[in-house]
Amino acid sequence: MSITPPYLKKGDKIAITCPAKKLPKPMTDAINLMQSWGLDVILGETVEASYHQFSGDDALRAKDMQRFVDDDSIKAIIAARGGYGTIRIIDHVNFDRLATHPKWVLGFSDITLLHSHLYSKYQLQSIHGQMPVNIPDASAQSIQTLYKALFGESLSYEYTSAGHHNISGEATGTLVGGNLTLLVCKLGSVSDFDYTGKILFIEDVGEYLYSIDRLIRTLDRAGKLKELAGLIVGGFTDIKDNDIPFGQTVEEIVRDVVKAYGYPVCFDFLVGHIPNNNSLIHGAMLHLVVDNQHVKANYK
Repeated sequence: MSITPPYLKKGDKIAITCPAKKLPKPMTDAINLMQSWGLDVILGETVEASYHQFSGDDALRAKDMQRFVDDDSIKAIIAARGGYGTIRIIDHVNFDRLATHPKWVLGFSDITLLHSHLYSKYQLQSIHGQMPVNIPDASAQSIQTLYKALFGESLSYEYTSAGHHNISGEATGTLVGGNLTLLVCKLGSVSDFDYTGKILFIEDVGEYLYSIDRLIRTLDRAGKLKELAGLIVGGFTDIKDNDIPFGQTVEEIVRDVVKAYGYPVCFDFLVGHIPNNNSLIHGAMLHLVVDNQHVKANYK
């Protein structure tokens, strides 16, 4: 069984740190939002730091994360943004304190590596959701799901998929996943884990179609897709193609690889690099029902 950190309540302290790319502008909207929820927002040194494209050098970013991991008064650690850089510091942070004093860790994109690491090492649940840098452009629905995830309110999703690539079925399993590129990057590392019986969700941004094909097939060759309980495909945004077209859509690429495995697959889930990036609890038990284009997902 995975560990569910204590949900937040008014008056709790939360920390914002930058484990990867530096911020392009102040997080005023996000700070105001979280303060309106009754939270005491603490900012890490990395929030105003800069080292090339990073929010401070590797040592500073690791130190900032370590500070908030070890501070029991902090009830949630929020990554200000993704970009690139978490992989440079993750092995320099000791997360052991979270095994006995769990707290929520929040983010997506590059933060996928952190979600996977915390689940692999400690079976710790975490939140894949909007980060402070995204708050000005975030939908009201995604912000509402972020509040629900942090404060322990019920989360469920129901929608109609736009395409016809879904594979119908029903499954219950631990939800894992995140950014497809980062899932491939962690293969064979201490942040990796067994996908058997899990419901996997994937999303990505800015990739070429051929690269998505390669990433999906790499996961499959690594044995990560065959024994899943189900697959959720979120947003694949700003996708590029070569002068000579690849010839398949993202949906066709994914379906071709997994269609023989027999588990439910849904597309168009509202998660990823999109304004309506709804929160998902990584490491929690999810029930998924795919009935043609009709999709339902709720936590058990």
